Amino acid sequence: MTPADRTVEIAVEVAALLALHGVRSAVIGAVALAVRGYPRATGDLDLATVTDARAVLPKVQAELTRRGYDVQFSEPDADDPLGGVLTVRSDDADPVQVVNYLNPWRGWAEVGKEAVDTAEPNALQSLAVVDVPHLVALKLYAGGRKSELDVLELLERQPSALESVRRVCEHLHLGQELAAVVDRK
Repeated sequence: MTPADRTVEIAVEVAALLALHGVRSAVIGAVALAVRGYPRATGDLDLATVTDARAVLPKVQAELTRRGYDVQFSEPDADDPLGGVLTVRSDDADPVQVVNYLNPWRGWAEVGKEAVDTAEPNALQSLAVVDVPHLVALKLYAGGRKSELDVLELLERQPSALESVRRVCEHLHLGQELAAVVDRK
């Protein structure tokens, strides 16, 4: 088994454990980009969630630790738009990160909630994967030059998605950010 295959296997295990706690998840980040036609190097596999991190993620952390994984939980804080991150490590795979979009001080990030809610089920084995419009929206929400480059590369490979990307970004109040990135093309 390759490290990439093992990483997906761990992500499937993490997603199943989250589901046992009533939490939906979806693949985001570079792995989602690859599924959507833009493969690029990455050092992890990211799963988005929208949950009460303090109530759920420590339970998931404890179970994964019992299963032999090295697991760290970064709690949410008032200065971070995210609502905590759970990082799962194994010697034979890349890290799997659970990126939570519900912060107790800021509420849920609409972009994260909508991305999980509309993700395509079973797009990567049993894992749901965020669709192109929401993947672009998440990249714009994250900001930064690398995210901008990801958006441009993805749109170059998925030109027919541009109108739906525009609709989703406008709805999520990211229309100006999208226009700025597309104008730099």
